[in-house]
Amino acid sequence: MPPPADIVKVAIEWPGAFPKLMEIDQKKPLSAIIKEVCEGWSVQNHENYALQNADSTNFYITEKNRNDIKNGSILRLTKSPATTAQELHERIQSSSMDAKLEALKDLASSSRDVTFAQEFINLDGISLLTQMVESGTERYQKLQKIMKPCFGDLLSFTLTAFVELMDHGIVSWDTFSVAFIKKIASYVSKSAMDAAVLQRSLAILESMVLNSQDLYQKVAQEITIGQLIPHLQGADQDIQTYTIAVINALFLKAPEEKRQEMAHILAQKQLRAIILTNVIRSPKPINDEMAHQLYVLQVLTFNLLEDRMMTKMDPQDQAQRDIIFELRRIAFDVECDSTNSGSMEKRKSMYTRDYKKLGFINHVNPAVDFTQIPPGMLALDNMLYFARHHQDAYVRIVLENSSREDKHECPFGRSSIELTKMLCEILKVGELQLPHLPNVIVVGPLASLTSLRFIRPTSGQRLAQKPGVCVRFVPDLP
Repeated sequence: MPPPADIVKVAIEWPGAFPKLMEIDQKKPLSAIIKEVCEGWSVQNHENYALQNADSTNFYITEKNRNDIKNGSILRLTKSPATTAQELHERIQSSSMDAKLEALKDLASSSRDVTFAQEFINLDGISLLTQMVESGTERYQKLQKIMKPCFGDLLSFTLTAFVELMDHGIVSWDTFSVAFIKKIASYVSKSAMDAAVLQRSLAILESMVLNSQDLYQKVAQEITIGQLIPHLQGADQDIQTYTIAVINALFLKAPEEKRQEMAHILAQKQLRAIILTNVIRSPKPINDEMAHQLYVLQVLTFNLLEDRMMTKMDPQDQAQRDIIFELRRIAFDVECDSTNSGSMEKRKSMYTRDYKKLGFINHVNPAVDFTQIPPGMLALDNMLYFARHHQDAYVRIVLENSSREDKHECPFGRSSIELTKMLCEILKVGELQLPHLPNVIVVGPLASLTSLRFIRPTSGQRLAQKPGVCVRFVPDLP
Protein backbone atom coordinates (compact mmCIF):
# COMPACT_ATOMS: atom_id res chain seq x y z
CA MET A 1 0.00 0.00 0.00
CA PRO A 2 1.55 3.35 -0.98
CA PRO A 3 2.25 5.88 1.81
CA PRO A 4 -0.18 8.78 2.28
CA ALA A 5 0.41 11.73 -0.03
CA ASP A 6 1.05 14.04 2.94
CA ILE A 7 3.89 11.90 4.30
CA VAL A 8 7.41 12.67 3.03
CA LYS A 9 10.40 10.50 3.89
CA VAL A 10 13.59 12.52 4.42
CA ALA A 11 16.97 12.36 6.10
CA ILE A 12 17.87 15.06 8.62
CA GLU A 13 21.45 15.96 9.53
CA TRP A 14 22.82 17.40 12.75
CA PRO A 15 26.53 18.25 13.24
CA GLY A 16 28.36 15.48 15.07
CA ALA A 17 25.55 12.95 14.73
CA PHE A 18 24.43 10.33 12.24
CA PRO A 19 21.67 11.49 9.92
CA LYS A 20 18.21 10.58 11.10
CA LEU A 21 15.62 9.05 8.80
CA MET A 22 12.10 10.22 9.53
CA GLU A 23 8.72 10.78 8.02
CA ILE A 24 7.37 14.32 7.85
CA ASP A 25 3.65 14.81 8.03
CA GLN A 26 2.91 17.84 5.86
CA LYS A 27 -0.35 18.37 7.73
CA LYS A 28 1.47 19.08 10.99
CA PRO A 29 2.75 22.63 11.73
CA LEU A 30 6.39 23.07 10.82
CA SER A 31 7.17 24.22 14.35
CA ALA A 32 5.88 20.92 15.73
CA ILE A 33 8.10 18.97 13.31
CA ILE A 34 11.16 21.03 14.32
CA LYS A 35 10.35 20.43 17.99
CA GLU A 36 10.17 16.69 17.36
CA VAL A 37 13.52 16.71 15.57
CA CYS A 38 15.16 18.72 18.37
CA GLU A 39 13.85 16.40 21.03
CA GLY A 40 15.30 13.44 19.14
CA TRP A 41 18.77 14.94 19.59
CA SER A 42 18.06 16.47 23.03
CA VAL A 43 18.42 19.97 21.61
CA GLN A 44 16.91 22.63 23.86
CA ASN A 45 14.98 25.77 22.82
CA HIS A 46 13.56 24.35 19.60
CA GLU A 47 12.11 27.77 18.72
CA ASN A 48 15.66 28.92 17.94
CA TYR A 49 16.11 26.24 15.26
CA ALA A 50 14.91 25.59 11.74
CA LEU A 51 15.19 23.05 8.94
CA GLN A 52 17.33 23.81 5.94
CA ASN A 53 18.05 22.14 2.60
CA ALA A 54 21.37 20.32 2.91
CA ASP A 55 22.46 21.19 -0.61
CA SER A 56 24.37 24.01 -2.23
CA THR A 57 21.47 26.43 -1.75
CA ASN A 58 21.07 25.99 2.03
CA PHE A 59 17.60 27.51 1.74
CA TYR A 60 15.41 27.40 4.82
CA ILE A 61 12.23 25.33 4.93
CA THR A 62 9.19 27.51 5.62
CA GLU A 63 5.45 27.02 5.69
CA LYS A 64 5.33 28.51 2.19
CA ASN A 65 7.87 26.22 0.53
CA ARG A 66 7.55 23.04 2.60
CA ASN A 67 5.49 21.39 -0.12
CA ASP A 68 8.59 21.45 -2.32
CA ILE A 69 10.19 18.79 -0.11
CA LYS A 70 10.43 15.52 -2.03
CA ASN A 71 10.89 11.95 -0.86
CA GLY A 72 14.59 11.28 -0.31
CA SER A 73 15.45 14.92 0.39
CA ILE A 74 18.28 15.64 2.81
CA LEU A 75 17.57 18.37 5.34
CA ARG A 76 19.65 19.91 8.09
CA LEU A 77 18.69 21.06 11.56
CA THR A 78 20.26 24.47 12.02
CA LYS A 79 19.81 27.76 13.83
CA SER A 80 16.73 29.72 12.85
CA PRO A 81 16.99 32.59 10.33
CA ALA A 82 16.32 35.15 13.08
CA THR A 83 19.05 33.72 15.33
CA THR A 84 21.55 33.46 12.47
CA ALA A 85 20.78 36.99 11.32
CA GLN A 86 21.30 38.37 14.82
CA GLU A 87 24.63 36.56 15.18
CA LEU A 88 25.92 37.71 11.80
CA HIS A 89 24.75 41.26 12.49
CA GLU A 90 26.97 41.26 15.58
CA ARG A 91 29.90 39.40 14.00
CA ILE A 92 30.32 41.77 11.04
CA GLN A 93 30.82 44.59 13.55
CA SER A 94 33.71 42.77 15.23
CA SER A 95 36.93 44.69 15.81
CA SER A 96 38.87 41.69 14.50
CA MET A 97 39.43 41.92 10.76
CA ASP A 98 39.66 38.14 10.43
CA ALA A 99 36.39 37.63 12.31
CA LYS A 100 34.74 40.36 10.26
CA LEU A 101 35.88 38.75 7.01
CA GLU A 102 34.54 35.33 7.99
CA ALA A 103 31.24 36.90 9.05
CA LEU A 104 30.90 38.73 5.71
CA LYS A 105 31.60 35.49 3.84
CA ASP A 106 28.82 33.78 5.76
CA LEU A 107 26.52 36.75 5.23
CA ALA A 108 27.11 36.77 1.46
CA SER A 109 26.20 33.08 1.33
CA SER A 110 23.19 33.24 3.66
CA SER A 111 21.71 36.33 1.99
CA ARG A 112 20.68 34.30 -1.06
CA ASP A 113 17.85 32.91 1.08
CA VAL A 114 14.85 35.24 1.24
CA THR A 115 13.82 34.02 4.70
CA PHE A 116 17.20 34.93 6.17
CA ALA A 117 17.33 38.14 4.14
CA GLN A 118 14.04 39.33 5.62
CA GLU A 119 15.34 38.76 9.17
CA PHE A 120 18.66 40.50 8.49
CA ILE A 121 16.93 43.45 6.84
CA ASN A 122 14.61 43.73 9.85
CA LEU A 123 17.75 44.36 11.92
CA ASP A 124 18.53 47.34 9.69
CA GLY A 125 21.23 45.24 8.09
CA ILE A 126 21.16 47.09 4.75
CA SER A 127 22.00 50.37 6.50
CA LEU A 128 24.86 48.67 8.32
CA LEU A 129 26.36 47.43 5.06
CA THR A 130 26.00 50.79 3.32
CA GLN A 131 27.69 52.51 6.26
CA MET A 132 30.56 50.05 6.02
CA VAL A 133 30.91 50.81 2.31
CA GLU A 134 30.73 54.56 2.83
CA SER A 135 33.20 54.81 5.69
CA GLY A 136 35.18 51.67 6.25
CA THR A 137 36.39 50.20 3.00
CA GLU A 138 39.29 52.61 2.45
CA ARG A 139 40.74 51.59 5.77
CA TYR A 140 40.43 47.93 4.81
CA GLN A 141 42.22 48.53 1.53
CA LYS A 142 45.10 50.21 3.36
CA LEU A 143 45.31 47.23 5.70
CA GLN A 144 45.48 44.97 2.69
CA LYS A 145 48.74 46.58 1.62
CA ILE A 146 50.46 46.37 4.98
CA MET A 147 49.01 43.21 6.52
CA LYS A 148 47.21 40.25 4.96
CA PRO A 149 45.91 39.97 1.39
CA CYS A 150 42.59 38.60 2.67
CA PHE A 151 41.61 42.05 3.91
CA GLY A 152 41.04 43.02 0.28
CA ASP A 153 38.10 40.61 0.23
CA LEU A 154 36.18 42.58 2.85
CA LEU A 155 34.75 44.99 0.32
CA SER A 156 33.98 42.21 -2.15
CA PHE A 157 31.96 40.18 0.35
CA THR A 158 30.25 43.31 1.66
CA LEU A 159 29.04 44.22 -1.82
CA THR A 160 28.11 40.61 -2.58
CA ALA A 161 25.91 40.45 0.52
CA PHE A 162 24.37 43.80 -0.40
CA VAL A 163 23.52 42.63 -3.94
CA GLU A 164 22.01 39.37 -2.70
CA LEU A 165 19.87 41.17 -0.10
CA MET A 166 18.63 43.77 -2.60
CA ASP A 167 17.84 41.05 -5.15
CA HIS A 168 14.85 39.99 -3.06
CA GLY A 169 13.01 43.26 -3.70
CA ILE A 170 12.27 43.85 -0.02
CA VAL A 171 13.98 47.25 0.26
CA SER A 172 13.38 50.17 -2.10
CA TRP A 173 16.37 51.43 -4.07
CA ASP A 174 15.27 55.02 -3.40
CA THR A 175 16.55 54.85 0.17
CA PHE A 176 20.26 55.16 -0.55
CA SER A 177 22.37 58.24 0.08
CA VAL A 178 24.42 60.22 -2.39
CA ALA A 179 27.54 59.26 -0.42
CA PHE A 180 26.85 55.57 -1.07
CA ILE A 181 26.25 56.19 -4.77
CA LYS A 182 29.48 58.16 -5.05
CA LYS A 183 31.41 55.40 -3.34
CA ILE A 184 30.05 52.69 -5.65
CA ALA A 185 30.67 54.89 -8.67
CA SER A 186 34.26 55.46 -7.55
CA TYR A 187 34.95 51.73 -7.72
CA VAL A 188 33.77 51.70 -11.33
CA SER A 189 35.71 54.79 -12.36
CA LYS A 190 39.05 53.58 -10.97
CA SER A 191 41.40 52.12 -13.54
CA ALA A 192 42.67 49.32 -11.28
CA MET A 193 40.04 47.63 -9.14
CA ASP A 194 39.50 44.11 -7.84
CA ALA A 195 37.46 42.18 -10.40
CA ALA A 196 34.86 40.99 -7.89
CA VAL A 197 34.38 44.51 -6.49
CA LEU A 198 34.08 45.97 -9.99
CA GLN A 199 31.55 43.38 -11.10
CA ARG A 200 29.30 43.90 -8.08
CA SER A 201 29.61 47.68 -8.30
CA LEU A 202 28.47 47.58 -11.92
CA ALA A 203 25.55 45.34 -10.94
CA ILE A 204 24.54 47.80 -8.21
CA LEU A 205 24.69 50.78 -10.55
CA GLU A 206 22.59 48.97 -13.16
CA SER A 207 19.91 48.14 -10.58
CA MET A 208 19.92 51.71 -9.25
CA VAL A 209 19.38 53.16 -12.70
CA LEU A 210 16.66 50.69 -13.72
CA ASN A 211 14.71 50.85 -10.46
CA SER A 212 14.66 54.59 -9.76
CA GLN A 213 14.48 57.65 -11.97
CA ASP A 214 15.92 59.75 -9.16
CA LEU A 215 18.89 57.40 -8.79
CA TYR A 216 19.39 57.50 -12.56
CA GLN A 217 19.99 61.23 -12.32
CA LYS A 218 22.51 60.76 -9.52
CA VAL A 219 24.34 57.87 -11.17
CA ALA A 220 24.48 59.73 -14.50
CA GLN A 221 26.23 62.59 -12.70
CA GLU A 222 28.89 60.25 -11.29
CA ILE A 223 29.59 57.89 -14.19
CA THR A 224 30.54 58.82 -17.73
CA ILE A 225 30.61 56.64 -20.82
CA GLY A 226 34.34 57.26 -21.02
CA GLN A 227 34.81 55.64 -17.60
CA LEU A 228 32.84 52.56 -18.65
CA ILE A 229 34.51 51.90 -22.01
CA PRO A 230 37.87 50.65 -20.59
CA HIS A 231 36.07 47.82 -18.78
CA LEU A 232 35.09 46.39 -22.18
CA GLN A 233 38.72 46.09 -23.18
CA GLY A 234 39.60 43.49 -20.56
CA ALA A 235 39.31 39.71 -20.78
CA ASP A 236 36.64 39.19 -18.09
CA GLN A 237 33.36 38.58 -19.95
CA ASP A 238 31.27 39.01 -16.78
CA ILE A 239 32.64 42.52 -16.31
CA GLN A 240 32.12 43.25 -20.00
CA THR A 241 28.52 42.05 -19.71
CA TYR A 242 27.74 44.20 -16.68
CA THR A 243 29.44 47.18 -18.34
CA ILE A 244 27.16 46.92 -21.38
CA ALA A 245 24.21 46.37 -19.03
CA VAL A 246 24.98 49.69 -17.30
CA ILE A 247 25.26 51.46 -20.67
CA ASN A 248 21.90 49.96 -21.68
CA ALA A 249 20.31 51.04 -18.39
CA LEU A 250 21.55 54.61 -18.84
CA PHE A 251 20.17 54.59 -22.40
CA LEU A 252 16.77 53.32 -21.27
CA LYS A 253 16.33 55.91 -18.54
CA ALA A 254 17.82 58.91 -20.35
CA PRO A 255 15.55 61.54 -21.92
CA GLU A 256 15.51 61.62 -25.72
CA GLU A 257 17.98 64.49 -26.14
CA LYS A 258 20.39 62.80 -23.73
CA ARG A 259 20.22 59.55 -25.69
CA GLN A 260 21.37 61.30 -28.84
CA GLU A 261 24.24 62.84 -26.89
CA MET A 262 25.20 59.42 -25.50
CA ALA A 263 25.12 57.92 -28.98
CA HIS A 264 27.45 60.65 -30.23
CA ILE A 265 29.87 59.98 -27.37
CA LEU A 266 29.77 56.21 -28.00
CA ALA A 267 30.58 56.86 -31.66
CA GLN A 268 33.51 59.07 -30.66
CA LYS A 269 34.76 56.41 -28.24
CA GLN A 270 34.63 53.79 -31.02
CA LEU A 271 32.34 51.55 -28.97
CA ARG A 272 31.43 49.43 -31.99
CA ALA A 273 35.07 48.70 -32.80
CA ILE A 274 35.85 47.94 -29.15
CA ILE A 275 32.95 45.47 -28.86
CA LEU A 276 33.90 43.86 -32.17
CA THR A 277 37.53 43.42 -31.15
CA ASN A 278 37.22 42.55 -27.46
CA VAL A 279 33.86 40.76 -27.27
CA ILE A 280 32.65 39.36 -30.58
CA ARG A 281 36.09 38.34 -31.85
CA SER A 282 37.30 37.24 -28.44
CA PRO A 283 38.55 33.63 -28.15
CA LYS A 284 35.85 33.05 -25.52
CA PRO A 285 32.39 32.15 -26.83
CA ILE A 286 29.69 34.73 -26.14
CA ASN A 287 27.39 33.53 -23.36
CA ASP A 288 23.63 34.01 -23.36
CA GLU A 289 23.65 37.04 -21.06
CA MET A 290 26.27 38.84 -23.16
CA ALA A 291 24.31 38.08 -26.34
CA HIS A 292 21.19 39.47 -24.69
CA GLN A 293 22.90 42.70 -23.62
CA LEU A 294 24.43 43.22 -27.06
CA TYR A 295 20.99 42.72 -28.59
CA VAL A 296 19.46 45.31 -26.25
CA LEU A 297 22.23 47.79 -27.06
CA GLN A 298 21.63 47.24 -30.76
CA VAL A 299 17.88 47.83 -30.42
CA LEU A 300 18.40 50.98 -28.38
CA THR A 301 20.92 52.31 -30.88
CA PHE A 302 18.68 51.62 -33.89
CA ASN A 303 15.73 53.28 -32.16
CA LEU A 304 17.68 56.54 -32.13
CA LEU A 305 17.12 56.66 -35.89
CA GLU A 306 13.34 56.84 -35.48
CA ASP A 307 13.19 60.63 -35.51
CA ARG A 308 14.96 60.93 -38.87
CA MET A 309 13.00 57.96 -40.24
CA MET A 310 9.71 59.69 -39.45
CA THR A 311 10.77 63.18 -40.62
CA LYS A 312 9.54 64.26 -44.04
CA MET A 313 11.75 66.43 -46.18
CA ASP A 314 10.56 69.98 -46.61
CA PRO A 315 10.96 70.83 -50.31
CA GLN A 316 11.20 74.53 -49.34
CA ASP A 317 14.03 74.00 -46.82
CA GLN A 318 17.21 75.21 -48.51
CA ALA A 319 19.51 73.37 -46.06
CA GLN A 320 17.84 70.08 -46.91
CA ARG A 321 17.90 70.84 -50.63
CA ASP A 322 21.62 71.55 -50.36
CA ILE A 323 22.14 67.90 -49.40
CA ILE A 324 20.69 66.82 -52.74
CA PHE A 325 22.91 69.39 -54.48
CA GLU A 326 25.86 67.81 -52.62
CA LEU A 327 24.96 64.37 -53.99
CA ARG A 328 24.89 65.80 -57.50
CA ARG A 329 28.19 67.63 -57.04
CA ILE A 330 30.04 64.56 -55.77
CA ALA A 331 28.64 62.32 -58.52
CA PHE A 332 29.29 64.61 -61.46
CA ASP A 333 32.00 66.90 -60.09
CA VAL A 334 30.09 70.10 -60.93
CA GLU A 335 29.32 73.35 -59.13
CA CYS A 336 25.75 73.69 -57.95
CA ASP A 337 25.43 77.33 -57.06
CA SER A 338 23.48 80.00 -58.91
CA THR A 339 26.63 81.59 -60.38
CA ASN A 340 26.95 78.85 -62.97
CA SER A 341 27.00 80.15 -66.53
CA GLY A 342 23.98 79.67 -68.77
CA SER A 343 20.35 80.58 -68.58
CA MET A 344 17.96 79.46 -65.86
CA GLU A 345 16.24 77.10 -68.27
CA LYS A 346 19.54 75.53 -69.23
CA ARG A 347 20.49 74.97 -65.58
CA LYS A 348 17.09 73.42 -64.83
CA SER A 349 17.51 71.09 -67.79
CA MET A 350 20.95 70.13 -66.56
CA TYR A 351 19.66 69.49 -63.03
CA THR A 352 16.81 67.36 -64.35
CA ARG A 353 19.19 65.27 -66.44
CA ASP A 354 21.54 64.72 -63.50
CA TYR A 355 18.76 63.90 -61.05
CA LYS A 356 17.51 61.30 -63.50
CA LYS A 357 21.01 59.79 -63.60
CA LEU A 358 21.05 59.79 -59.80
CA GLY A 359 17.93 57.65 -59.92
CA PHE A 360 15.30 59.87 -58.32
CA ILE A 361 11.63 59.36 -59.16
CA ASN A 362 10.93 63.08 -59.38
CA HIS A 363 13.59 64.42 -61.74
CA VAL A 364 12.45 68.05 -61.42
CA ASN A 365 12.19 68.21 -57.61
CA PRO A 366 13.84 65.13 -56.02
CA ALA A 367 13.00 66.49 -52.56
CA VAL A 368 9.54 65.02 -53.08
CA ASP A 369 11.09 61.52 -53.04
CA PHE A 370 11.87 61.97 -49.33
CA THR A 371 8.38 62.96 -48.20
CA GLN A 372 7.35 59.33 -47.69
CA ILE A 373 7.70 58.07 -44.11
CA PRO A 374 9.30 55.78 -43.40
CA PRO A 375 12.13 56.13 -44.40
CA GLY A 376 11.92 59.95 -44.62
CA MET A 377 15.16 61.87 -44.13
CA LEU A 378 16.99 58.76 -42.92
CA ALA A 379 17.32 57.59 -46.53
CA LEU A 380 18.92 60.90 -47.52
CA ASP A 381 21.28 60.70 -44.52
CA ASN A 382 22.44 57.25 -45.66
CA MET A 383 22.94 58.41 -49.24
CA LEU A 384 25.00 61.42 -48.18
CA TYR A 385 27.14 59.30 -45.83
CA PHE A 386 27.85 56.82 -48.62
CA ALA A 387 28.68 59.58 -51.09
CA ARG A 388 31.08 61.32 -48.70
CA HIS A 389 32.82 58.32 -47.14
CA HIS A 390 32.85 55.93 -50.13
CA GLN A 391 33.11 58.44 -52.93
CA ASP A 392 34.71 56.20 -55.55
CA ALA A 393 32.11 53.46 -55.11
CA TYR A 394 29.33 56.04 -55.12
CA VAL A 395 30.45 57.64 -58.39
CA ARG A 396 30.93 54.24 -60.01
CA ILE A 397 27.44 53.05 -59.05
CA VAL A 398 25.79 56.24 -60.28
CA LEU A 399 27.64 56.32 -63.60
CA GLU A 400 27.23 52.58 -64.30
CA ASN A 401 23.49 52.59 -63.70
CA SER A 402 22.88 55.85 -65.54
CA SER A 403 24.30 54.32 -68.74
CA ARG A 404 22.46 50.98 -68.59
CA GLU A 405 19.31 50.06 -70.44
CA ASP A 406 16.12 50.69 -68.51
CA LYS A 407 15.35 47.00 -68.05
CA HIS A 408 18.72 46.48 -66.31
CA GLU A 409 18.83 49.67 -64.29
CA CYS A 410 19.26 49.82 -60.54
CA PRO A 411 18.77 53.54 -59.87
CA PHE A 412 20.80 54.72 -56.93
CA GLY A 413 18.18 57.12 -55.55
CA ARG A 414 15.15 54.83 -55.64
CA SER A 415 17.20 51.81 -54.54
CA SER A 416 18.64 53.68 -51.57
CA ILE A 417 15.21 54.81 -50.40
CA GLU A 418 13.69 51.33 -50.72
CA LEU A 419 16.71 49.66 -49.13
CA THR A 420 16.59 52.05 -46.17
CA LYS A 421 12.88 51.37 -45.73
CA MET A 422 13.46 47.62 -45.88
CA LEU A 423 16.25 47.78 -43.31
CA CYS A 424 14.07 49.83 -40.97
CA GLU A 425 11.44 47.10 -41.14
CA ILE A 426 13.91 44.25 -40.66
CA LEU A 427 15.75 45.96 -37.80
CA LYS A 428 12.46 47.16 -36.29
CA VAL A 429 13.69 50.74 -36.01
CA GLY A 430 11.37 52.78 -33.83
CA GLU A 431 9.90 49.97 -31.78
CA LEU A 432 9.41 51.31 -28.27
CA GLN A 433 9.32 47.79 -26.86
CA LEU A 434 12.33 45.54 -26.84
CA PRO A 435 11.37 42.19 -28.42
CA HIS A 436 12.15 39.22 -26.18
CA LEU A 437 12.97 41.56 -23.30
CA PRO A 438 10.04 41.27 -20.89
CA ASN A 439 9.94 43.12 -17.63
CA VAL A 440 10.27 40.90 -14.60
CA ILE A 441 8.05 41.53 -11.61
CA VAL A 442 9.58 40.27 -8.39
CA VAL A 443 7.36 40.13 -5.33
CA GLY A 444 9.00 39.40 -2.00
CA PRO A 445 7.29 37.17 0.56
CA LEU A 446 6.03 40.18 2.49
CA ALA A 447 5.64 42.51 -0.47
CA SER A 448 2.40 44.05 -1.62
CA LEU A 449 1.42 45.05 -5.14
CA THR A 450 2.79 48.51 -4.40
CA SER A 451 6.31 47.18 -3.95
CA LEU A 452 6.75 45.52 -7.32
CA ARG A 453 10.25 45.61 -8.78
CA PHE A 454 11.42 45.40 -12.38
CA ILE A 455 14.75 43.76 -13.18
CA ARG A 456 16.52 41.88 -15.96
CA PRO A 457 15.00 38.53 -16.97
CA THR A 458 18.21 36.66 -16.14
CA SER A 459 18.12 37.92 -12.58
CA GLY A 460 14.44 37.09 -12.41
CA GLN A 461 15.11 33.53 -13.49
CA ARG A 462 17.71 33.21 -10.75
CA LEU A 463 15.33 34.67 -8.19
CA ALA A 464 12.63 32.25 -9.28
CA GLN A 465 14.68 29.48 -7.69
CA LYS A 466 14.49 31.15 -4.28
CA PRO A 467 11.78 30.04 -1.89
CA GLY A 468 9.23 32.70 -1.03
CA VAL A 469 9.92 34.82 -4.12
CA CYS A 470 7.28 35.17 -6.81
CA VAL A 471 8.54 35.99 -10.29
CA ARG A 472 6.23 36.98 -13.13
CA PHE A 473 7.21 37.95 -16.68
CA VAL A 474 4.97 40.66 -18.09
CA PRO A 475 4.77 42.59 -21.37
CA ASP A 476 7.19 45.44 -21.85
CA LEU A 477 6.32 48.91 -20.66
CA PRO A 478 7.09 52.00 -22.76
